[in-house]
Amino acid sequence: MPIRTRVADRIGEIILDHPPVNALDSAGWNAVPGIVTAMGRDPEVRCVLIRGEGRGFCGGVDIKEMQAHPERIVQLNRGNYRSFQAVRACEVPVVSAVHGFIIGSGIGICGASDVVIAAEDAYFSLPEVDRGAMGGASHLMRMFPLQKVRAAFFTGGRIDAAEAYRLGAVEKVVPREHLVEEARAFCAVIASKSRKALTTAKEALNGIEPRDVDHGYRFEQGFTLEMYLHEDSQRARDAFVQTGKTADY
Repeated sequence: MPIRTRVADRIGEIILDHPPVNALDSAGWNAVPGIVTAMGRDPEVRCVLIRGEGRGFCGGVDIKEMQAHPERIVQLNRGNYRSFQAVRACEVPVVSAVHGFIIGSGIGICGASDVVIAAEDAYFSLPEVDRGAMGGASHLMRMFPLQKVRAAFFTGGRIDAAEAYRLGAVEKVVPREHLVEEARAFCAVIASKSRKALTTAKEALNGIEPRDVDHGYRFEQGFTLEMYLHEDSQRARDAFVQTGKTADY
């Protein structure tokens, strides 16, 4: 299964385990919202931990599916939107523990989370411009300053864990081999609190945010659809799938 779950010590874990890069197809992203919502509603759970196995946290969407079936973009967009919305709206706090690459939709999960703990080798990246797509900046802006987001978006560049910590986007940076241990320990502190207090606090904190990240992401997705209909988008996906490189324009 590409997504596994476990509950122990009042912590509900959602584990991305879909080699080689934890990139989910449209069906996978449409399954995520139900998993997150159900975990948050479990009366035995007081904190949700999202993490990944393998080389990196999350490689985003399955570009090969989009290259072969561009007509599935609406289904994929819907799954992404509902996934990130479910993380942000989860009844209890959500902590993401990330390592290696956090790309595309992986950014959405982190940006919708309440807390991010990163391994030393983690880096955040939005390569959409090079993949013929848009989207993700709304959630990245929940973590980083505006100009930092734009620089990363326009260049397809990376923001490493150390820089993310400096800018306050992650709570702590830990050695890769201690990531799960450290993340569970942090979640345990949250899980020791009253569930009622946590759900009330989560609702209150979401309500006082200065902008609606869900609306912002939905706005972005309109441009994602527009881009997918342009010939440069198919060209970008073809180049990535066939050579693993950026298309030459």
